[in-house]
Amino acid sequence: MSTPRPDHGLARRIQRVTASALGPYQSAVIRIGFSATFLLFLLRELPHRHEMYGPDAPWRWDLAQQLISGNQAFTVLMWSDSAFWFEVVYALALISSLLLMLGWHTRAVSVLFMAGVLSLQNRSIFMGDGGDNVIHLMSIYLVLTRCGQVWSLDARRARRREAAAEDRGEAVRRRVPGEAVGIVLWVVLGAVLIGATVGGGLGGTVWMPVLLWALWAGQGAWWAVNRYAPRSELRTLLDVIANLAHNATLVVIMAEVCLIYATAGWYKIQGSRWQDGTALYYPLKLEYFTPWPALSGVLASSGFMVMVLSYATVIVQVAFPFTLFNRRVKNVLLAAMICEHAGIALLLGLPFFSMAMIAADAVFLPTAFLVWLGGRASVGRQRLLRRRLFRGRGRVPAPRAAGVGAEAAEPEVAESGDDGTPTLVR
Repeated sequence: MSTPRPDHGLARRIQRVTASALGPYQSAVIRIGFSATFLLFLLRELPHRHEMYGPDAPWRWDLAQQLISGNQAFTVLMWSDSAFWFEVVYALALISSLLLMLGWHTRAVSVLFMAGVLSLQNRSIFMGDGGDNVIHLMSIYLVLTRCGQVWSLDARRARRREAAAEDRGEAVRRRVPGEAVGIVLWVVLGAVLIGATVGGGLGGTVWMPVLLWALWAGQGAWWAVNRYAPRSELRTLLDVIANLAHNATLVVIMAEVCLIYATAGWYKIQGSRWQDGTALYYPLKLEYFTPWPALSGVLASSGFMVMVLSYATVIVQVAFPFTLFNRRVKNVLLAAMICEHAGIALLLGLPFFSMAMIAADAVFLPTAFLVWLGGRASVGRQRLLRRRLFRGRGRVPAPRAAGVGAEAAEPEVAESGDDGTPTLVR
């Protein structure tokens, strides 16, 4: 019996990394979580948008212009100081957040989402509660991921196209629904990119114009190859590059989350209030951080609970990066951190910070749990649709048993992240 050679195992690992985009459910949760967080934030601040980022902001347009000229940050709000242009940018940020959450042409919309996040946050850098920094980074990472493989309109469109082709016994059509929309998006975004490059509106850094031009040119090449040479070696090469970019970005996101918790935990250890277990007491007594004064008062009145929660916070944050190679311990600490952020949202009134951190934590959630969660959501959606359909008929049909019928099926992964479709901009 021959012993497997070590290079065979290495070859299998390399093939896995290059042949598929790993973590399709995790990347989908990150896409949905961060786009939903930013969307809800923009909706909540809709009445105050002018005071935060617009013409009535304390950080005036001329002050922002001076800052941008120094730090070379990217923001399209510096292209014009008119109120109309601000309203256009704010509306596009809202729309792109919604479309990215739904997974509609995710490649193009993820770029628009990044532009909206960077534009608003770089316009007024003193706004935010800490979660904005996480959204800032994740919006950049998302454009490099294939985050529309599951739980997206793109994936549903790909499945329907493949199912229709199988029913006809034919090959997948060269023209697919959504191709015209993709072409229009690609042309419009290209025209905007050309104008911004000529006018010097992409900031003073090198990486931003390089990234945007590479994404635009690469998507055009992707469409052309899928359209005219879908079975060529060039098509395989482009797929490998996309998979490598996706998988590398997922590793960066994981490292980013670990770095956030590690630095937060080690800084807490150095604080005297965290050392004596009283750190949580003080924010519970600040009016600004007590949306529920009675609840905060009850918790602050128990010295034992304050000490336990203070020490538990430090222990979980410091220990988490060291538990990644033990699945069971990692899952326990992951659940503890999610509960911790839910408590921060409730007790300290920081919902968007908590949503951003929970979305970032989702990159470590087990795939089996996410598949189960998606199946439960699908069952709930089917039941809701049936109830609405039969509401006017006097009765509601009994739901099918779990595991029976299409409603209990697990979410499917679109083949190659639905990238095999010759749609110009996904």
